[in-house]
Amino acid sequence: MTTETVRLQDVGQLERTWETPRTIRGWLSTVDHKRIGVRYLVTAFVFLLLGGIEAGAIRAQLARPELHLLSAQLYNELFTMHGVTMLFLYAAPVLSGFSNYFWPLLIGARDMAFPRLNAFSYWVFVLAGIFLYTSFLVGQAPNGGWFAYTPLTEAAYTPGLNLDYYTLGLLFLGISTTVGAINFIVTLITLRAPGLSINRLPIFMWGTLTTSVSVLFAMPALSAACVMLFLDRRAGMHFFDPAAGGSTLLWQHLFWIFGHPWVYVVVLPAMGLVSTIIPVFSRRPLVAYPLVALSTVATGILGFGVWAHHMFAAGLPDISMSFFSAASMVIAIPSGVAFAAWIATIWTGRPTMRVPFLFMLGFLVLFVVGGVSGVMVGVIPFDWQVTDSYFVVAHLHYVLLGINLFPVVGACYYWLPKITGRMLSERLGRWAFWLMFIGMNVTFFPMHILGLLGMPRRIYTYPLGAGWGTLNLTESAGTVVLVTGIVVFLVSVGVSLRRGAPAGANPWGASTLEWSLPSPPPAYNFAVIPTVRSRHPLWEDRVGDSGTHAPSELERGAVLDEGRETVGTTMLDAEPVAVLRMPGDSLWPLLTALAIALLFCGLLVPSVPISVAGATAIIACVIAWLWPERAELRAGAENSR
Repeated sequence: MTTETVRLQDVGQLERTWETPRTIRGWLSTVDHKRIGVRYLVTAFVFLLLGGIEAGAIRAQLARPELHLLSAQLYNELFTMHGVTMLFLYAAPVLSGFSNYFWPLLIGARDMAFPRLNAFSYWVFVLAGIFLYTSFLVGQAPNGGWFAYTPLTEAAYTPGLNLDYYTLGLLFLGISTTVGAINFIVTLITLRAPGLSINRLPIFMWGTLTTSVSVLFAMPALSAACVMLFLDRRAGMHFFDPAAGGSTLLWQHLFWIFGHPWVYVVVLPAMGLVSTIIPVFSRRPLVAYPLVALSTVATGILGFGVWAHHMFAAGLPDISMSFFSAASMVIAIPSGVAFAAWIATIWTGRPTMRVPFLFMLGFLVLFVVGGVSGVMVGVIPFDWQVTDSYFVVAHLHYVLLGINLFPVVGACYYWLPKITGRMLSERLGRWAFWLMFIGMNVTFFPMHILGLLGMPRRIYTYPLGAGWGTLNLTESAGTVVLVTGIVVFLVSVGVSLRRGAPAGANPWGASTLEWSLPSPPPAYNFAVIPTVRSRHPLWEDRVGDSGTHAPSELERGAVLDEGRETVGTTMLDAEPVAVLRMPGDSLWPLLTALAIALLFCGLLVPSVPISVAGATAIIACVIAWLWPERAELRAGAENSR
């Protein structure tokens, strides 16, 4: 592999090799990580809007006592689908969108490690979301809460397809999450640019890497629980039936063994966004990078040891509760390390108050509120007082909206200029920030008080004399403000796409590799594979980050214009060891995802012929997907001579 400077003819060849045809077939078959990343982002925001509509209906019902805008059944369905949508169809996929688009750009690669698997992950995600939402069309949406506690979700108490949609939908979605996690891990291990050793990784990647590993260990628990509940409901099994030797607590244990690590799946990559954006607008590198990276990994590991703090009121042994309470306190330490690093970075830098930075500052405030209330519910006596009250609802939303949504919107203002080539409006961005920040706190902070006043969660109405009406009305008004802020943000994006100012390659003066490329980046990403010798390849002159090493080389490197190729490197030091040939566009990921959807529809109905047809189609699609292409057969024949 030789090092050379790219020529015009090389660029032309790269464009012809990597560009996806602008046809319907090209749109359906593309494996370009950038297009898939944009699709993740757009689809996740569509689900955010759907979840927001459901939340608006919930808040309208609770605005005043004794209202009956919604029936109890419809309220339960909206409440359940709101939680499923926000947790599984928005919060994690939107972060996967950023990771899919920017990981190869951050590490100097031309695509993800498994491009077709990447496309397959997206198609499964969107089809799983459609599968879940078709439940509204037949009037049987999931209605057992997003946590689906047994025994209320057993067939004896919830007949119909409601919970079957839930169990099959989460199993379907789990396929996407699992293969996506594998793709991220392999990409980071094998495709980093030469010289981009593990201690030079962009800080954003540590969050996604940690959550990808967590998914591989946590997702089997949820999948097992969903399979057992489905068999209980459809095959007369008794996994969760105490009368037949089962256990209702088994569901809670399995769900929260998955559920609490999942909190960090939707939080740690968002914290990585914060660690990426704050240094750019503070005009200095992140303080204590090694400690922040270690704290991210430590949080992911400790997250597997705190699941039972969701079950303190379930009658667990005292020694068990003491252990999980202590773990709930200890897990706050890594988060405190990251928070201290962010504050120190701002304090010792020269902050510029641009819109992405404003959203990061808002995140810091919400992070403290959500973190403090989280420590509070880790204290056993206090948890007993607020269990299943609106205090827990408040904590949950400060964590999931405050720590996820604000970094995500800030990252949109930061990275959309790179994706679209156009800047977003600062004026509209400031309006969006203040409306969202005020609306967020007006909506959810009073819920702490309501919880302390005894308002239970998951009720669809409440009596006139309870004394909760004023605070609930305040929260509903805050929801209007929050939604208005999100609408202003979406309008800002639309205005930017139509007439936003050209962004240029690096409008923020950032330090990472993606900002060395044009905006938007070309299909092949890098004309030459760069050599990276520091954490801040674009700031080396400013901070002297390359130390005693030679500076990074961004204009000279391996061109690799003989097909879809990128460089494979070693795991720790990123030394080049191979030239890897990447697969081209293909319809098989979409067709395989559709075959899986057919199988799950057959299981839902239930219909043996449809299920068999789906399983047969899956086998046929996988065989066709893995069948060597003509170019591969030709290359193998030449190598054997």
